[in-house]
Amino acid sequence: MSDTPDLQDTTAPRGRGRDSALAWFCLRARPKQEHLAAAHLRSQEGVEVFVPRIRFRRVTRRGPVWVTEALFPNYLFARFNWKLSFRLVHYSPNLTGVVHFGANWPTIPDEVMDELRSKVGEEDIRVIPPEMGPGDPVKIAGGSFHGLQGVVQRVMPSGQRVAVLLEFLGRQTPIEISIADVIQDGDQRRLIV
Repeated sequence: MSDTPDLQDTTAPRGRGRDSALAWFCLRARPKQEHLAAAHLRSQEGVEVFVPRIRFRRVTRRGPVWVTEALFPNYLFARFNWKLSFRLVHYSPNLTGVVHFGANWPTIPDEVMDELRSKVGEEDIRVIPPEMGPGDPVKIAGGSFHGLQGVVQRVMPSGQRVAVLLEFLGRQTPIEISIADVIQDGDQRRLIV
């Protein structure tokens, strides 16, 4: 059985008039290729693309750096006319296809996409500020404690230094460190939703 739906049968998206209406679909991209797939789709007439991304600081060997990643790794969204553009979208470079569940090709309501866009912003990139407060888990991204994890005890009044409680050599050790050398620990995507 083919992975491509017959556009005349009932496997087409359910909901709004499927003959001529535009609808949002979720697309699966090859790993780390969301932006390339989106660039190709944006060049196609009748296809609107949304790739929500986040920008945040991450620990590397050379210290903290700003990175930009997809909010939903390997996924992006496109709004197009099912009958006219399905094959164009489904077989685009850097995509593995339109997400479907057997014979069900789900659409995403406009209201859901509008809410997601309002949370991410008009530029499709949401910057996660490096703000932190007492109790936040952090990772040290520079100096002699590079790579260690701790918990923020307090942010100094000037906002340039932070007191962190580290688990070091089997005991808890408080240190004061430049806020530039500390980043929030954990998945930054949780801060969006």
